[in-house]
Amino acid sequence: QVQLVESGGGSVQAGGSLRLSCAVSGYIYGNYCLGWFRQAPGKEREGVAVIYFDDSSTYYADSVKGRFTISQDNAKITLSLQMNSVKSEDTAMYYCAAGPRRSGPDCRAVVQGLFTASQLGFLYWGQGTQVTVSS
Repeated sequence: QVQLVESGGGSVQAGGSLRLSCAVSGYIYGNYCLGWFRQAPGKEREGVAVIYFDDSSTYYADSVKGRFTISQDNAKITLSLQMNSVKSEDTAMYYCAAGPRRSGPDCRAVVQGLFTASQLGFLYWGQGTQVTVSS
């Protein structure tokens, strides 16, 4: 069983920065995907950023590319999302998630919006942390 607990959300002014963290516990092995997702009121959940657990390759949605950075620490027990130059449209509930990579579409496809997180094997989810950007 994998458990994920997010922290670091809050209110920030447009143009500012915020860092989200996700404490990861349980059994995660080499071919897992970890990711950050967000859901704004009245909108569908979207993939923001994905990182491969084994080699730390990263992938981003176009809407956050160049502004957000996903990372994991060397012990791979904390997943982070550094959010810079935030915009009002970044306001949402943010979730971290994890799941095993499997045959078929790769988990990184979730940031392209072509498949849902469930379709790509993201099984484990945190409870979410709210990010509010004021202009």
